[in-house]
Formats: sequence, structure tokens, C-alpha cells
Amino acid sequence: MELSKTDYAYLERNGIDKHAIKEQLDNFDKGFPFINLDAPATTENGIVRLSDSEIDQYAASYDRENGDLRILKFVPASGAASRMFKDLVDLELKCNTPEQIDDFAEAKKCLTNLPRFAFIDSLRSKLRKHDMNFDQMSVEKDYKALAKFILHEEGLDYQNRPKAMVAFHKYENEARTAFEEHLVEGAAYAANQNREVNLHFTISPEHRILFENKIAAVKTAYEERFGVRYNISFSEQKSSTNMVAVDMQGELVRKPNGDLLLRPGGHGSLIENLNDCDADLIFIKNIDNVTVDRLRETTIKYKKALAGYLLRQRNQVFEYLEKLDSLEINEHDLAQIESFARQNLGIHVPMKYFGQSLREKVIFWQKKLNRPIRICGMVRNEGEPGGGPFWVNGENGELSLQVVESSQINSNNAQQMRILSQSTHFNPVDLVCCTKNYKGNNFYLPNYIDPKTGFISKKKQNGIEMRIQERPGLWNGAMANWNTIFVEVPVETFTPVKMLSDLLRPQHQGEA
Repeated sequence: MELSKTDYAYLERNGIDKHAIKEQLDNFDKGFPFINLDAPATTENGIVRLSDSEIDQYAASYDRENGDLRILKFVPASGAASRMFKDLVDLELKCNTPEQIDDFAEAKKCLTNLPRFAFIDSLRSKLRKHDMNFDQMSVEKDYKALAKFILHEEGLDYQNRPKAMVAFHKYENEARTAFEEHLVEGAAYAANQNREVNLHFTISPEHRILFENKIAAVKTAYEERFGVRYNISFSEQKSSTNMVAVDMQGELVRKPNGDLLLRPGGHGSLIENLNDCDADLIFIKNIDNVTVDRLRETTIKYKKALAGYLLRQRNQVFEYLEKLDSLEINEHDLAQIESFARQNLGIHVPMKYFGQSLREKVIFWQKKLNRPIRICGMVRNEGEPGGGPFWVNGENGELSLQVVESSQINSNNAQQMRILSQSTHFNPVDLVCCTKNYKGNNFYLPNYIDPKTGFISKKKQNGIEMRIQERPGLWNGAMANWNTIFVEVPVETFTPVKMLSDLLRPQHQGEA
């Protein structure tokens, strides 16, 4: 896997330096270690369960205290809708006779329920332009043609659009895309005292024009409806976070012109985008995790409560850090800090700590407390896929709270699998973050990544079997060295759309 001067020049043009490429190649050679689970985080140990009165209390405190804060809603939105429409793609490619439709159960479910989807009026309109009638096609069960008009350019072109631009929800007088639902949510809990809503979407470069056109079409109407002003910004995954790939013989994969094949490094690359954001409080939520108006109240209340709870913990951390800077701190103060950090931040001090000098203890807490801080909402596991909250043993023997994916766990280790089986909650990607320190300066977030938490998988591209690498996940290893708080949130706040049929669930149907 030797690199030429031409290779290094190509990597440099993409912002990838020699150290980064060496690290990538070492990872292919050595692999990534498995996570060492100690125990699942539960509501008895590691996950905070707030009472109804506490939820109301913290939501109210957020409404009172957010006036002086710069608030941002950060939405990873670069995902294409192609996976969402996979069942229709399969039907179009493989279903050759009407009798075969039953072999494509998910696609049939969607195509026989098309009037329930928010994009039905747009589909009807596209069909009329081609002198085709939706009702007649439905009666004749011309499902293959209907799938074609949903997927391709002559119709809705959803196979080539970002998921953000798919019409998710139908209301009496409108249909809203996932992107628009985030505008609605943002107005509900991310507006500052001047009724400004800052939203940042990470997007793919080929989709930028779609987002810009959508903003031009709907922004003013939503501002007038909710009495807000939207400040909407976009960023793209940086080329400097791309990764090389190797074939099954261990050789670097190249493009036909001889250049190295560079692939996106996964959602963990977005830590760089998040690092570029300047805000006191950042809400993070995936583009497809939205619901309809009639069910949104619970989501809004819990978002505000998580933010209020985080601000309380952050303010206490800041107070302790200022005290640690003073010359008046004593052992009693340190004992208070230790108790707070253990109970509220899951920080367990090592045994050697108790034999250290006062100055050494002060340095320990300055390092441990002066880190980015996040709250992760956790949903009780009812069978949905997703990473889970665990206590993890680090290389230094210290316990910490981490969001762990199943791919990070050694499936051949019976003890680790037993701990996994005891997990009670999963991660719905519902985060609120503080990325400024107690002096008001931004943390440099790449400093808090655990580089050993990436992963390697196999993929076939252009007929080539290859091993690809992804960076530590955004809410996994990319935030491994943050101060982390897990709070239980109800399943009603988690309404993702992974497959088209998910839009038929009650959470995505506009009327009760």
C-alpha cells in the first residue's frame, strides 16, 4: 500500500494530510478494538428518570433562561431517500407479472395505500401530465408503473432526492416535507427572545439547490405563521474527512483514472461540521425523526425539559470550575465536586485520586469538568434498532457512560453479550449539547474523539469487493470524551422514517 508523490498531492488537494492517511492505513492493518462493556445503563444506574413535575419544572426553566443564549438546531440531513424506497425499487426491477406482486409484500402495502401518503396529490399531478389516471391505474393494479412514477425523474424522482425533501405528512390544506417539519419544530422550542430560530442542516453538495429552492418557496410563509425569523445555514461533509478503501488483497482501491478512491467517512465526520457551529445550546436530531402536529406536544415538552436540565448541570459545572480556579478551594469543596460529578455526570474517580495532593486533585477536576457536555434522551427498548447506553471500561480502567452500537461489541464474548442482553434502552439520537467552556470559548471538538471507536466493513462498489472504514460515530466515539448525561424520554418522541411504510404509522398520519 505504498503511496506515490501523485497520491500525496491528490490527498493534499482533498485536505487529507500524511498523518491522517497513515492512521487510516494502520486501522486497516490492525483493525479497531471492541468496546469493553461493564454494565448496561439503566434507570437504576446511569439513566435519569424525571418525574412529571420535574419535566414541567425544567421545561419552564428553559423558557425563562434561554433569553441570553444563542440556540441552534443541528440536523444531519445529507441522507438520500434511496434506502427508504428500496422496496419499490425491488418491485420495479423484479416484478414482471401482476401475479408476482404478493412476493413484494412491503411494496404492495405501500402501493395499495398510496392515498394515505402526503405525496399523493403531487403523484396524481405528475401522472396527469403524462395523460395517465391514478384511480384507473389503481383499479387495474398497475403497481409497477406507479412505482416508476414515484421513483424516477418523470414523476416525483424520490429515488434521487434527499430524505429531507420527501413529503412526509399530509394536513387538511398542505403537505409537509421532513425539512419543513423541522422548521415547525424549531419555532416551537429553538426560538430565542427575539423570536429568531437558528437551524443548521448538513447536506450533500448535489442536493444544495433543492434545499435552497425549498427555502425560497416556504420560508416566508412559515415565518408569518409562527411569528419567527429563520436563520438557516448549510454545510457539507468535509473532503478532509474522507477515507481510502482497500480491496480484499489489501491493495488501495483506485478510480479508473488512477486516483485513490475516497469515500465519505460516515456520520462521525459531522463532528467537524458541529465544531464550526457557534452556539451556547445545540439541539441535535435526525432529519427523519419528526411527527405530525397533533402528536408534537410531547416532543416539544421533553426537548425543553432536556435543555432546562442540561443548563442546570452546566451552570453547576461552570460554578465549580470557577471555584477550582480560585486559591480558596479546600478538601471539603473537592468532596462536593466529587459527589456532584459521580451522581450527575457519571464520573468515577480512580483509587489513586484519594492519595493525591490537593493541587493534583484540582488539576484532575479541571480536566474532567472542563469538557463539552451533552444530554442524550434514551427510549425504553421496544424492539427498534439503534445503539444503546452502557457503562464502558476505558483503557485506563475508568468507567464512563457511552452510546454503543452493536457492531462495537464482540459477539463471540459470552460475558459481553450477556451485558448487551440486559440493556433496557436504546439511543434515538435526541441530544442537547453545550460546546462552550465556562469562559465562553468554543471547545475544539475533534480533541474529544476516541479514535479507536471507528469500524471497518465490506462493500461492493463498481464490481469491486472492498473493505471500507468509517470514523467514530457522531454520538458514539466522536463524543466519547464529553461529559454525558442520559435521561429517559418516552417512545412518543421517537418517530423515525427508515422505510416508506413507516409513513403509514399513526405517528405520521395527519388526522387522528
